[in-house]
Amino acid sequence: MTTSSDQGLLGLLAKKRAASSPTAEVPWATLNAKAPAHDPPEVATVEQEAKLSELLSRINQITGNDPRKSGPHPGLTATVASAASDTTVHAHAAASGTALEDFVPIEPPSIRDAGLTESEVEALILKYLLSRGDSTGREVADQIRIPFVLIDPVLRQLKFDQLLVYRGSAPMNDYVYQLTDLGRERARRYMEHCTYFGAAPVSLTDYIIGVKAQSLTTQNPSVDQLKEAFNDILVNQHMLTRLGPAINSGRGLFLYGSAGNGKTTIAERVTRAFGQFIWIPRAIGIDGEIIRLFDPVNHEEVPLPQNTGLLDQSRIDRRWVRIRRPTIVVGGELTMDSLEVTLNRSTGISEAPLQLKSNCGTLVIDDFGRQKMSTDQLLNRWIVPLEKRFDFLNLPNGKKIQVPFDQLIVFSTNLQPKQLVDEAFLRRIPYKIEVLDPSENEFRELFKFMSPKLGFEYNQEAIDYLIERHYKRVNRPYRACQPRDLLMQVRNHCLYQKLPLSMNPEFFDYAVENYFSVM
Repeated sequence: MTTSSDQGLLGLLAKKRAASSPTAEVPWATLNAKAPAHDPPEVATVEQEAKLSELLSRINQITGNDPRKSGPHPGLTATVASAASDTTVHAHAAASGTALEDFVPIEPPSIRDAGLTESEVEALILKYLLSRGDSTGREVADQIRIPFVLIDPVLRQLKFDQLLVYRGSAPMNDYVYQLTDLGRERARRYMEHCTYFGAAPVSLTDYIIGVKAQSLTTQNPSVDQLKEAFNDILVNQHMLTRLGPAINSGRGLFLYGSAGNGKTTIAERVTRAFGQFIWIPRAIGIDGEIIRLFDPVNHEEVPLPQNTGLLDQSRIDRRWVRIRRPTIVVGGELTMDSLEVTLNRSTGISEAPLQLKSNCGTLVIDDFGRQKMSTDQLLNRWIVPLEKRFDFLNLPNGKKIQVPFDQLIVFSTNLQPKQLVDEAFLRRIPYKIEVLDPSENEFRELFKFMSPKLGFEYNQEAIDYLIERHYKRVNRPYRACQPRDLLMQVRNHCLYQKLPLSMNPEFFDYAVENYFSVM
């Protein structure tokens, strides 16, 4: 039985089919009663258009005309508007008020199209059940992030092979599965090689396609985008003018100058000038080796907004995760091992190096020159990737692979670059920008900017006293971090003494005595 809403939807579909082929017979027309002459003309609403697009998509899938299955990588799309199912994603983003990325991973129509073998899927299922005990088929599908419709035949085959048994029934034509003795034995053998049983890995080929589609080199941030990225800090116009071309290059950048002038703060905000979100695989699979890429320490997951109805059928490949474009900052703790694939011998799981985790984002080498390894070692490791935009990694099994090297590398240092590296490397870092001390006017503006953020009312007389007494008399240079640090000293003093927050000369005397005691 069709409802009035369904009849209206079918009517719209019939009209669209008739408009595209006026002479063709419309089979849907027989299902609709003719509208009375006095009825107003039907006008399609946004919701009806979305449902109609979804219905057309399903018809295309049934008739074998699904555009998602064309091309060498049916599980991916770089131009989302080209597929009917992708129209659902567009409607999803429009309803939530969020901008849609140019690259959205679409779930694969088969296990082979996902770049997986049935043996790899079997290993993930058996290891999960060995750890969990028993689970429904849909819970297994959620665990390894593969659609249940693709997992169900594998589960049935495992039962036929006497590796699983039905422990009970579950809703929606599903069962509760449990390992047999034979299944537990095989799962233990899989565990000896690798204990990983999370999301099914994405192939290296699909990952490279994803990086290329979301590359920094394809974007050219404008002046307005750069100002928006730095809207929460004070940066003078001359600095923004120099930063703009360096950021647009998407290559390398040296930030140098005195400590405390905001080099790290600037480097961390560079990423904001590019697109806000990207998609990365949770793990990458290469010839049976699993490299974990998604790192909650360095990556911030940003799921798509939840929705209801047909818009939930966005069919996004859940092996990928949507994150904020990464900014990874490493300092003196950086070692050569951090730049290679590292294998955990006890679990058999490999961890991606820092440059791979920072692809399509920014990698900040803070305090460059103070790492445990020499600068020559680091530069020799990256001299080719910086030039060619790809890197070579050695896997634990001895295989060498080529991966994208697609991030903005920012070297932040208090030392002169020419004292750290030779001319050959400086040539590969085309932009060298000195972060200068703020002027007196900029120093005052920093106090005005920070005062309300820390709960103070700006006091011009107190700042005049501070600059005259503690800077000009002793010939002390201004640093961009000092207004924030001194106000924090005053704030903590007031909170401890149970006094109202206020900027006065006495409190600044106390703050200066503590802050500059050994400086």
